[in-house]
Parts: sequence; structure tokens; C-alpha cells
Amino acid sequence: MDAYNDYTAIFLLLSPLFFYIVAVSFRLMDNSALLFLQKEILVDSSNVSVRAIEEQIENSADARFKKQLKRALLFRKLHRYFIIAMIICLPVTVITYFTLF
Repeated sequence: MDAYNDYTAIFLLLSPLFFYIVAVSFRLMDNSALLFLQKEILVDSSNVSVRAIEEQIENSADARFKKQLKRALLFRKLHRYFIIAMIICLPVTVITYFTLF
């Protein structure tokens, strides 16, 4: 039973870090600002709002540009999901870790 607690502790300590690394990877794959600049659409910052991306998806006639924006929007949503999963895991990790030992 002691080995089970050790493996559980390792899993609990590393799961928030795993979610964070995956979230950062998805954020790095989100290149929506570059897509806007390539189409000569000026943006204020590198963090383009979801509303601006959705408006460009609706208003654009270029199918390739729409596909790239949809992919960037998917990466943005996956980034948000994994950040939320990491935040949820942190208190669970701390509570479980201290109750096991």
C-alpha cells in the first residue's frame, strides 16, 4: 500500500505541471495576431480577442483564412480548458497530498 501512495503522490504533484505545459503549448500554437497582420488587419496587441476572431470568421471571404482562424480559435479554447484544469488540480493536489502523508 505504501508504493500506491508514492505513485499517487507523484501523479498528483505532476498533474498540474502537465496541464500547464500543455496549455502553454496550445497558446504558442495560437498565431491569430500573425494571421491578422498577414491580411493587413491592424491589431493592438498580440492577444487578439475571441470576439475579433469570430467577427473575421463571419466577415471574411477567404476560405483558407477562415480555416486558419478557426484553428487559432480552437487552440485558444484548448488553452483556456487546460488552464482551468490546472487551476482545479492545484487545490485537489495539495489537499490529497497532505491527507496521504
